[in-house]
Amino acid sequence: MPHIPIHPSAEKRHRQSLKRQQRNRAIKTRVRTASKGALEAIEGSDKQAAATALQQAMKVLYKAASKGTLRKNTVARKVARLSRRYHRTHEAAKAESAPTASKS
Repeated sequence: MPHIPIHPSAEKRHRQSLKRQQRNRAIKTRVRTASKGALEAIEGSDKQAAATALQQAMKVLYKAASKGTLRKNTVARKVARLSRRYHRTHEAAKAESAPTASKS
């Protein structure tokens, strides 16, 4: 049986908690969608699209942290993992395609 508030202040707190729950769920959904899109773009071959998707994901993540939905350290960890993956994938590809200069 769900909790039914009796006092007016408890009713208001319940309404507020429902609003926050709805807002936080929307923000977390946005974060997961942006992160997934960034991962897919990073795994692709287009470096420019991957950079754009990574930038967008970082923007969404930092905004979620500023709103208090996600903790600052959680966001920092997620951004670090995404950017590390981006640099490993696309900087390694750049290093392989660049010709090596001989010193002779």
